[in-house]
Amino acid sequence: MSEPVDADDAPEPGPAGPPGRAAWVRATLLFGLTFLSMLYAGADRAVDSLEALWTGWDFAVPLMAILLCHELGHYVAGRRWGVDISPPYFIPMPFMLFGTMGAVIRMRGRIRTRDALFDVGAAGPWAGLAVAVPVLVYGIATSPVTALPDDGTAYFIEGRSLLYAGLLALLKGPIPEGQDIFLSSTALAGWAGLMVTMMNLVPVGQLDGGHVAYALLGERAHRLGRAVLIGLPIAGVLTGGYYALDAIGHGYDADTVEVQALAGLHWVVWFAVLQVIARLSGGHEHPPTDDGVLSPKRRVVAMATLVLFGLLFMPSWMREPPESSAAAAAEAP
Repeated sequence: MSEPVDADDAPEPGPAGPPGRAAWVRATLLFGLTFLSMLYAGADRAVDSLEALWTGWDFAVPLMAILLCHELGHYVAGRRWGVDISPPYFIPMPFMLFGTMGAVIRMRGRIRTRDALFDVGAAGPWAGLAVAVPVLVYGIATSPVTALPDDGTAYFIEGRSLLYAGLLALLKGPIPEGQDIFLSSTALAGWAGLMVTMMNLVPVGQLDGGHVAYALLGERAHRLGRAVLIGLPIAGVLTGGYYALDAIGHGYDADTVEVQALAGLHWVVWFAVLQVIARLSGGHEHPPTDDGVLSPKRRVVAMATLVLFGLLFMPSWMREPPESSAAAAAEAP
């Protein structure tokens, strides 16, 4: 994700020099801290020694590889076009599920051509996905399909996009009722890569998807962005309503229904986060470019990138199924 500045502060056209030494020192320090944070998360936060910390490597290494390739995709494309762009600054968050909130790349001034805008916006998601998919394929192939817990142990179901569901069906075939795949740490890292890519490809403002949409559609991207933005909390409410009604139909109690109603909450939260980002960056509308032409080959890839968002879309990012929440409630004192 880039940190924009107001278009009025844009520098005169011309290639920018590489980031200075201080920027790379900060970036390297944050990279190291974030990797340690991800190791901590991968070790289930049960760490009492360096040896115990390293047990999280099978989660931290593939996820960092995915995120690093995503961010370097942006950086290399930006440098190729002479954009004044910073190194990626990773954000360590040891007490969050993945141990990080991703990274921020600062771009000073607006990008002046649609071709450059598209390259910078699309390079990150595609570079990250090029690593995430092989990681996920390996992870799914080596993850067990076993019976769901029936002893009151809480468990969660990861969000299932069309791409993820397709890979799951291809690699595991039909999963019998009462069973499910239990993702290994490496598989979870690959799945997280898909989720992060999906979040960034929402075609709004100055997210990666917003860059791609503006490069393809110009001012029409603003209408698309407004429609998508309004649709995010609606999607969250509809998802929660679907799972709540399904729980009611199967005779679950009120507490279980309430848990199911929160299945789409992540989209409501992401909507709120995007509102904050918009306030900090001057609004949801994308800064204009100087020309109105995206090259024909890039138009094809831009349309494929927007389709990719649809393939990665997860109505619920992660949810506790009614069987789990009801059993856990029954086991509670």
